[in-house]
Amino acid sequence: MSNLNFPYSLKTSSHGRDFLLEFPTSGFQSKPYLPFSRGLIVRTQTLVYASSLSHGRAHIKGPRVVQFVAKAQPVAEELVEEKLRDPQTSGDSIRQRFLDFYAARGHKVLPSASLVPDDPTVLLTIAGMLQFKPIFLGKVPREVPSAATSQKCIRTNDIENVGRTSRHQTFFEMLGNFSFGDYFKKEAIKWAWELSTSEYGLPADKLWISVYQDDDETFALWHDEIGVPKERIIRLGEDDNFWTSGATGPCGPCSEIYYDFHPGRGTSNVDLGDDTRFIEFYNLVFMQYNKKDDGSLEPLKQKNIDTGLGLERMARILQKVPNNYETDLIFPIIEKAAELANVSYALADDSTKTKLKIIGDHMRAVVYLISDGVNPSNIGRGYVVRRLIRRVVRTGRLLGVKGDGMGDLQGAFLPILAKKVIQLSTNIDADVKTRASRILEELKREELRFVLTLERGEKLLDQMLADALLNAQGTETAPCLSGKDAFVLYDTYGFPVEITNEVAEERGISIDMNSFDIEMEKQRQLSQAAHDTVKLGVENGANLAEDIPDTEFLGYNTLRSKAVVEGLLVNGSPVAQVSKGSEVEILLNRTPFYAESGGQIGDNGFLYMMEAENEQPAIVEIKDVQKSMGNIFVHKGTITEGMIEVGREVEAAVDPNLRQRAKVHHTATHLLQSALKRVIGQETSQAGSLVAFDRLRFDFNFHRPLQDKELVEIEGLINQWIGDAAILETKVMSLTDAKRDGAIAMFGEKYGEQVRVVEVPGVSMELCGGTHVSNTAEIRGFKIISEQGIASGVRRIEAVAGDAFIEYVLTRDNYMKQLCSTLKVKAEEVTGRVGGLLEELRLTRNEVSAARAKAAIYKASTLSSRASTIGTSKNIRLLVESMDDVDADSLKSAAEYLVDLLKDPAAVVLGSCPGDGKVSLVVALTPGVVDLGIKAGDIIKPLAKSCGGGGGGRPNFAQAGGRKPENLLGALEEAREQLKKLLEK
Repeated sequence: MSNLNFPYSLKTSSHGRDFLLEFPTSGFQSKPYLPFSRGLIVRTQTLVYASSLSHGRAHIKGPRVVQFVAKAQPVAEELVEEKLRDPQTSGDSIRQRFLDFYAARGHKVLPSASLVPDDPTVLLTIAGMLQFKPIFLGKVPREVPSAATSQKCIRTNDIENVGRTSRHQTFFEMLGNFSFGDYFKKEAIKWAWELSTSEYGLPADKLWISVYQDDDETFALWHDEIGVPKERIIRLGEDDNFWTSGATGPCGPCSEIYYDFHPGRGTSNVDLGDDTRFIEFYNLVFMQYNKKDDGSLEPLKQKNIDTGLGLERMARILQKVPNNYETDLIFPIIEKAAELANVSYALADDSTKTKLKIIGDHMRAVVYLISDGVNPSNIGRGYVVRRLIRRVVRTGRLLGVKGDGMGDLQGAFLPILAKKVIQLSTNIDADVKTRASRILEELKREELRFVLTLERGEKLLDQMLADALLNAQGTETAPCLSGKDAFVLYDTYGFPVEITNEVAEERGISIDMNSFDIEMEKQRQLSQAAHDTVKLGVENGANLAEDIPDTEFLGYNTLRSKAVVEGLLVNGSPVAQVSKGSEVEILLNRTPFYAESGGQIGDNGFLYMMEAENEQPAIVEIKDVQKSMGNIFVHKGTITEGMIEVGREVEAAVDPNLRQRAKVHHTATHLLQSALKRVIGQETSQAGSLVAFDRLRFDFNFHRPLQDKELVEIEGLINQWIGDAAILETKVMSLTDAKRDGAIAMFGEKYGEQVRVVEVPGVSMELCGGTHVSNTAEIRGFKIISEQGIASGVRRIEAVAGDAFIEYVLTRDNYMKQLCSTLKVKAEEVTGRVGGLLEELRLTRNEVSAARAKAAIYKASTLSSRASTIGTSKNIRLLVESMDDVDADSLKSAAEYLVDLLKDPAAVVLGSCPGDGKVSLVVALTPGVVDLGIKAGDIIKPLAKSCGGGGGGRPNFAQAGGRKPENLLGALEEAREQLKKLLEK
């Protein structure tokens, strides 16, 4: 944060809180800095209390972060910054102090969940409670009674306020403490107050409280138990202080703590929404009711606590800076952006500061999103990333950043800023640094791709906006940019409509969003943006989950076991029994069947219910197994014999052949990831997978197609490891220990505190709950069958192993034998023979093409006599004819022959129907006709349109095609009349 560019010495007082700064008093520029007779005016980010300021000395009271503005020789800044900042108020310290505080009070500290939520109702992780949603709904049992987290969050609904207000951000950290039926209001309020006043040292007289208007209990706790004066407790309505998850579901009143920056304004007519005075930093949600369909509230069986404390907001308060952006969590990024733009943040106007804040905020968002596997695209989460990246690029250009800002005009500046974000990420998400190479490469690629079209798009947008203003003046209406124009900018030039809207607003112009939406619907359907509401609902299945325990999985050790039928579902509804021929979902107390997860599909097999007295035995063919409501396995199948009912014992038997195929492919997937990292780089990471019986599919982050030699090397490594016959090691350990040992986590998977680690010694170590071979030799062989791109920066490999590998090889061998038999050659001679045949075919085609061209020219020569003479001053020869079934290339040759034969000036228009419902068209003009202002393209466009097609070309020659041969003769006649009129002028 410091910019100390002059010699200095810094002395610390005995108690370590005050500092004496000594500096020279000459050699400094007077402008734009104010001179001071005894030294230098010191500009600060926050108020600096100086007990004395004498010649060359500044006595600074307290731990203040100071920005010194001067021009002289550079010196090390880090030492000064470290000494001038109170380590207890750093963002990292605030986060750790929060977690330690609640850990000391029995809370389990859990890691942040991914920004990609394991929840189909939410696009991105927008709150700390999201990872605990199944517990709040009662769908899964709590693993711990209470927890504390620092959760990465993304919200884009207030993006237009970023940089303009002191508190709005797209990326932020939410510190939270959660109780799952362990404690409730009294403890939550007591600890929140203790944390704020004792741990963080906030003055009690600067804290205000809001409560729900009817929540007398909470009001009393704050006033009677904590001692907050009544005049600083404000009752607010449902919109502000009653949290709901949606139309139905868990809900309850909430209470918020506000910090008062200006207590001198008094306590009368207070508005807690006044951002110039207050900031809400801690929200306590008392989740105690379930809202029913009719809107009535019923008490929940388990009362929960869900809180959120904004880390950046608390940092702003404790670091005594005017907004969230100037905290040490964001400001280093802003400083780097200011350096690239060659501006001073301290001396900048409000508009420049706003732009720098936007860059600082958005860069954090895109780095953490890409780290969590979200790559730029035009749909869903990828669209959020692309929109933010393009906003940063445009904002940087508005600030004057050229190229990479370091002299390379062809370079990218986002990676430079991203390095600063990554540097700050250590205590937020340690995985970001390990993914740094991929993040920087993705940002560079996306920025350069956008810059290619940005300038053209900006010029076009300027013209569109100028036209909109001109039209508005002519019609005396409000200026408005058409939705169609906005869509062209989006679809062709990569401008997110939000950027177009920002630029338009700067000119006082609105956008017709209704017509834009219509255009978008025609082209593609964008995923809906994330909302600020987490959709929760107490579903019918929740009651079933209360009665049925988690399924005990036995499948690591056995493929057959006895089990009891705990529940039956037909079309989603519980039933007591099901008869032959019915599709059914079966819940067992224990099972050897693997349920689909971690990319591996569910097992197939059978359930057998033994024959009882006077009963037919029941058989259920299982075709799929899924997890539901936490860890309950749902066996989906068809009853082929007898009747099955709840409470009866069955024998569950997994198909051993299919299980082996899945095991082989799953272990091969682990080997594939290790091979990819060794061949193309450690920065590549998994972006998805499928482990099936017949193949495996592995998606990974990489910026280019793999070369053939790389694929060969990858296959070679994997088959070598298979041949090594390595024995796999499987163990259960803590998530912390597993990550410390280097285990790789699978993208998109959610892990508990205890994890299963599968290791191929010396090759691979991954967190994985799937089934695997015991020895790599069981895989037998591995073959890549395809490699392709599936999204920007994401590649996909499909491969086969084990039995599927043998089947693949045998099938290909059979194809080769058939090919050898057909070509009458040995296998090793096939390539040469096919090459020879292709060369023969090429020569034959050339001969045929030449023969057709000669035939067309001969036919054209017979048509030349039909040319008519047009014009009074010039004898212009005009020929418009159909040449039946002549192909396009021959038609071109005929036209070129005819314009040479007819001499200048001449115009030739030819058409043909070469078959398959196609039309070919050619217009050829000599220089003398072109000089008259007639262009071949202008002639051929309406001609092609009449024939159901299009085309173009040079002024003297144009070609086109069509799909309506029945219109050819009429179209040629229209072209004849058009040319006559033009040539007779």
